[in-house]
Amino acid sequence: MEKEMMNLFVGKTIKVDRGGPESRSGKLLAVFEDFFVLLTETDGVVFFKTNHIRSITESAKDDIKFDIKVPEKFDFKKADTFVKLLESIRFQWVRINRGGPESFEGVLSEVNKHFCSLIVKEEVVRVSMKHIRNISYGLKVESSKNDGGQKNDDSDKSNKNKDKDDNE
Repeated sequence: MEKEMMNLFVGKTIKVDRGGPESRSGKLLAVFEDFFVLLTETDGVVFFKTNHIRSITESAKDDIKFDIKVPEKFDFKKADTFVKLLESIRFQWVRINRGGPESFEGVLSEVNKHFCSLIVKEEVVRVSMKHIRNISYGLKVESSKNDGGQKNDDSDKSNKNKDKDDNE
């Protein structure tokens, strides 16, 4: 996908690819030289390499579901190129290729223009740069849905039950 074309979608909710394990929907936050940044509900911020993208879908009726309110000053990693982005997140827990059999999760330890290294349990996995489709690290935004009330009620009930057991 061309950078100029991708810039038309910044701030809009889009779907990347039509299906499959790498397909994601979310708000396009920014476009850089060879990658773009998508905020998704389930995965948080995902960085997609543009040369692996087959299609971008924008709903004419604006009905692609996205229930996250992006904070006004939401900060995420920025870099001129994908390699520089990876260099900026070295030593962080990352997930490469979000879906499918070639998905890796671990600590990003080494980066150069040919490959990156991940520490996965007790192994060092080297992944070819040309086979990385996307990457994410721990950055997420809380959903705008109100889930907190139910969790607090449950924890209050369990604390009351614990107190009741202690008194008996």
